Order: sequence, then structure tokens, then C-alpha cells
Amino acid sequence: MLAGSHVALGAAAWIAAAPHLGRPPLDPEALALAVAGGLLPDIDHPKSWVGRRLRPLSDLVAGAFGHRGVTHSLLALLGCGWLLQQGALPARWAEPLVAGYLSHLLGDLLTPQGLRLLWPFRGTWALPMCRAGSPFEPLVVALVLVAAWSTLPDRPDARAALHRFGLFIAGSTEPVPLPPPPPPPPPRRRVAEAAPDGLPLRPGA
Repeated sequence: MLAGSHVALGAAAWIAAAPHLGRPPLDPEALALAVAGGLLPDIDHPKSWVGRRLRPLSDLVAGAFGHRGVTHSLLALLGCGWLLQQGALPARWAEPLVAGYLSHLLGDLLTPQGLRLLWPFRGTWALPMCRAGSPFEPLVVALVLVAAWSTLPDRPDARAALHRFGLFIAGSTEPVPLPPPPPPPPPRRRVAEAAPDGLPLRPGA
């Protein structure tokens, strides 16, 4: 899948997982970490979004393991489990990172290229639903986002959530009031016209 799809899937994974972990699903820091986790497996591809920004590390990983190698395998899943169990990172960081990471693997599993889950063996596992970059890919991502949002017990205002997330990404530390929504249009009232014989006409007659 493309980087934008992995960003959306990482956020969706955290929105769905957070209530089960007793965490706020729209916390900007956690969402940012989930998005980072959703991009991290592609560190084995120097031309990916994250690979271009983490060179020369991505060159080393790609040279040693290849694309969709160890970072897309069951070994990576075991590493995620170790990260959670051993407390190598604070839980408030590790949980969204792992949620995003898992979303990346699930997303790539839906492509025909699949995953080498049993790396270093060559067998590939796939549930081919969409090709990377195909018109069907954003549809699959949109369905996942809608499903994740529908799991929230009290669906908050999406506009306010996006505003807070944007402030976090921009590095703002000052509270900025959310701009008021535009006023709703006035209701349209239909007035029945009277016919010459006193009977009302249908609107538009």
C-alpha cells in the first residue's frame, strides 16, 4: 500500500484499539505515534516515505533483508510483543506504535505481493483485495476508517479532533480556540397559495 494509506490505517488502528486499552482514541500524541508505527515497517525500502527520511539506515536494512523482509514478518510481530511486555518504552508510546505497526502488516497482507511472514523462508502469504496504488485501495482504507470510527462509544466531533491533531503536528503549545462552525442555513418555509375557489394549491402548482 501507499504511504498515505498506511497513515490512515495507523490512525484507524489506534482509534479502534484505544478504548480497549483505557486510552483516549483521539489523543494527538498517540495518533502521531500510531501514524509513525504505520510507516515504520517500510524502513526496509530506501525509496519509501520513511526510508528517504531515515537514510542511510534504510539502505542498511534493505541491503541486509530486502523489502518486505524481516520488518514485515512474524519476527517483527514478536518484536512488537517484546516491546509491550518488557517495558522497553513507556506504554503510552509503545501501545500506539505497535497498533500502527500491526496495521501496516495487515494492510500489506491485502495486496497481491503479500508478506513473507515466515521470513527468512520464501513463502508468501496474501489476502489479495487491492493492488497498491489502484483505485480500489482508497475505498478499502475509507471502509476501515469508517469501521474504526463507528466503534467509538461516544463519537466526538471529528472537526475538533482534527483541529487538535493539527495543532500537535504544528508544534503549538498555546491553546487555540476552535473556530466556530458556520451557521446553519435558515429553514425554508413553503406557503401554500390560495386558489380562486378558496382551496389551497400544492406548492409549485
